[in-house]
Amino acid sequence: MTEPTQLIASVTPQSLTELLQGAGYRVNQTDQNGIVQLLSASQGIGYAVRFGNAAGAGQGSYVDFTFSCALRVQGELPAGLAELWNASRRFARLSVQGEFLVMEMDVVVAGVGNDHLRSQLELWDRLLQEFIVYLRDYSQHAARLQAQADAPEATSEAAAEAVAKVPAQ
Repeated sequence: MTEPTQLIASVTPQSLTELLQGAGYRVNQTDQNGIVQLLSASQGIGYAVRFGNAAGAGQGSYVDFTFSCALRVQGELPAGLAELWNASRRFARLSVQGEFLVMEMDVVVAGVGNDHLRSQLELWDRLLQEFIVYLRDYSQHAARLQAQADAPEATSEAAAEAVAKVPAQ
């Protein structure tokens, strides 16, 4: 006979730190202006865990949190990058915030078991991997399109140059 699953009413920075460490992640807890967040990384990509709504029971416990990965953008982002991700993916959203491209995933914890929290962490890890592949593929595709767009111009210019060099008869 199986034991009933113990449901979680809220999480604390300490309980999430233990969850992440139990899954093999290094975790640093930071406190900025009284706001606690956890910093970690997966596949060399840093991310933060930000806590959301406080649980009614007491200080330092929360009923939800957000995984957040912000990448600084160098140069200009191709148009539609975030929109295409959001239209083609579930669970995590992508947005442009100033000079950052931000992927976020909300997790509601009230009324779930530890297995659910672990599965959300696994999902986040997978989405981070997909995110990097998506960015690489998107930029390669954009570069190919740009090369194709530039090619007719180069061909037209070369043809015009060749015509200009033909001696008059």
